Amino acid sequence: MFPAWDQNLFKVINEWHSNSVDPIMQFLSDKYVWIPLYAFLIWKLFQHNRKSIKASVFYLVLTIVWADQISSSILKPLVKRLRPSHVPEFQSWIHMPNGPGGLYGFCSSHAANAFAVAVGFYLLTRNKPLGIALLIWASLMAYSRIYLGVHYPLDVITGAVIGTTGAVILKQFVYDKLVKN
Repeated sequence: MFPAWDQNLFKVINEWHSNSVDPIMQFLSDKYVWIPLYAFLIWKLFQHNRKSIKASVFYLVLTIVWADQISSSILKPLVKRLRPSHVPEFQSWIHMPNGPGGLYGFCSSHAANAFAVAVGFYLLTRNKPLGIALLIWASLMAYSRIYLGVHYPLDVITGAVIGTTGAVILKQFVYDKLVKN
């Protein structure tokens, strides 16, 4: 069902590791690190447009819920693709400093949520430097999921597409309608 390049690229990325890079990847992948980032983004939204702060925060929360529910509650139980960390053939070589994670990994909720926030924030503010920084952050975080042995590349690519799509759709059909009224 999944292409061979996906497993091959996973192996290349996951086997390319070092003790000095592990803490960086663990940091990038830690969801609690996102709390200060989210607080900073809310502050930036407040600076950008105080009048629509409630609609902006509601929209971003909704994009995260969209991304998280599609990835975790729909796709993971529907597709039931084992995370690489649970594949028996990989156990002799896989690098997973954070442990194996949950059983199923398609698609990456971390990637879906991060791209939902990055794209959603950019759509709200059109702040190119910060938008680019958020896309780099989301990409590095998605890469860290492969590096840490809990996702295949296609898992994070699909997560990025789901988060991006949700941000675009919800901006047009929810946020834009909220601020018009």
